[in-house]
Amino acid sequence: MVPTSGGMNGDFGTGNHANPAARLSVLYRDMDIDFMILGQGARGTRYGFDFARNLSTNLELHGEWARSHRSTKPVLGAGGAGTQQTGDVTSYLVGLRYLTERETTWIVEYYRNGTGYSQDEMRAFLAFSHGAYDQFLATGSTAALDRAGALQTSYGRANPMRRYLYLRASQKEPFDILYFTPAVTAIFNLDDRSYSIAPELAYTGITNLDLRLRFFAIQGARLTDFGEKQNDRRIELRMRYYF
Repeated sequence: MVPTSGGMNGDFGTGNHANPAARLSVLYRDMDIDFMILGQGARGTRYGFDFARNLSTNLELHGEWARSHRSTKPVLGAGGAGTQQTGDVTSYLVGLRYLTERETTWIVEYYRNGTGYSQDEMRAFLAFSHGAYDQFLATGSTAALDRAGALQTSYGRANPMRRYLYLRASQKEPFDILYFTPAVTAIFNLDDRSYSIAPELAYTGITNLDLRLRFFAIQGARLTDFGEKQNDRRIELRMRYYF
């Protein structure tokens, strides 16, 4: 139960609702399956399942499926006004994980985002944002920029469009360097052909400390998902300490 009211769980939803949810985990013929449901309340009814099964010693198949009723998202309307689009949507993911004899792990996944924007919807928003900025430079007016900013939390979220391909390869302790794992991750937007590639180095050989160095290279044409990110290249170093 995730109850919502005027002073409780406002980040989950509005109104006075109990928001009941349930999960059932099953092992069936060597397949792990989870069934989940969220009842009608502050959000529309949602239900789905996930599964994972080893096809062989080194090969695993996994997936997720979800159906959301009364799902809403803001969509750019005429003149830059945001309108709420409501409907029933289906999202799913299917993937494979393969471990080689040299302990290289390969993961490939296809993701279909039912709540995502179409290529035309995304292009319309990005074109409007460019026009709003040009208008600001010419007149100093922020009215159009404000309208674009109000929609940014939805259009600018991670994986905002509909079809993605995820690839990742990681190598455990190459050259016998203990606790060291290099990897590379690629995410492709199959609708507009933009993509992100991120090689990384991870080291966990210090007690209670994880170190991770990553470089992001983003590629895409104008008015595409990755092509309109705030940066084309980025380097980040993360240090996580446990205490």
